[in-house]
Amino acid sequence: QVQLVESGGGLVQAGGSLRLSCATSGRTFSNYAMGWFRQAPGKEREFVAAISRGGVITSYVDSVKGRFTISRDNAKNTVYLQMNSLKPDDTAVYYCAAATTWDRSVRTAKSEYEYWGQGTQVTVSS
Repeated sequence: QVQLVESGGGLVQAGGSLRLSCATSGRTFSNYAMGWFRQAPGKEREFVAAISRGGVITSYVDSVKGRFTISRDNAKNTVYLQMNSLKPDDTAVYYCAAATTWDRSVRTAKSEYEYWGQGTQVTVSS
């Protein structure tokens, strides 16, 4: 079992930045590919970014490329999402997730993730 706790959300003006953190506990963090998803009111939860076990491979949804950066610190059992140039459309609850993997690939589908955090609200005002 893996526990995930997100933090760092809040209210920010358009063009601003936030850094989300997801602290994990329970099992060996480096065994998991990690991802960030988000869910806006009335919408499906969508993929935002993912990172491989070793942190070498990353993937992003097109709408955040060039603005968001996912990273991980395996020594601290934490994954981060640096969000710059935020837009009102980025407003959502952001969730981190963990997927057991035995290779170096990333996971982009919700169904591939076994463990989820409780989410942190990000609100971007115009």
